[in-house]
Amino acid sequence: MGNGTEEDYNFVFKVVLIGESGVGKTNLLSRFTRNEFSHDSRTTIGVEFSTRTVMLGTAAVKAQIWDTAGLERYRAITSAYYRGAVGALLVFDLTKHQTYAVVERWLKELYDHAEATIVVMLVGNKSDLSQAREVPTEEARMFAENNGLLFLETSALDSTNVELAFETVLKEIFAKVSKQRQNSIRTNAITLGSAQPGQEPGPGEKRACCISL
Repeated sequence: MGNGTEEDYNFVFKVVLIGESGVGKTNLLSRFTRNEFSHDSRTTIGVEFSTRTVMLGTAAVKAQIWDTAGLERYRAITSAYYRGAVGALLVFDLTKHQTYAVVERWLKELYDHAEATIVVMLVGNKSDLSQAREVPTEEARMFAENNGLLFLETSALDSTNVELAFETVLKEIFAKVSKQRQNSIRTNAITLGSAQPGQEPGPGEKRACCISL
């Protein structure tokens, strides 16, 4: 997939970060890709994405993580942001219930613009501030289960579960991609062997057969 740099990675997976402003999306991104955390809580301006290559078994996967760049404050995220995304981290601040209350709206927007097969993880960030918690773990976990989402609580500040969150999403995407590839190989085999007895395939079918071989 990597044109010209196949030796560096086998797959590129675009993963988007979504959720309200101030929940810690940018710090999750910088913690995972650069192992950095900024206490300066200014809103991200401009399109921000970072990459990191991880090994999943024998495959090198380049994760391309996109941040909303502060546009969520203006409800101005465009469909281009979601285009091609195979994974999403839907982040809320577990110390601010209102950021959790709008998770359903974010989910709807995501499914309106992204592929239905996208892997989504609900992330309760700022677990280091447990004394200020406003969203019970079980409530968020139940919401995630009911909506077919993965779920984790993280702290970008002290690194808790940040690696695990991204790697779990990437592994899930990788499993789906591997399964799709196996299915398409199987489908090709069925197609090639499915001509009815005494039935000549047309010229178009013959051509497709030769291409797929």
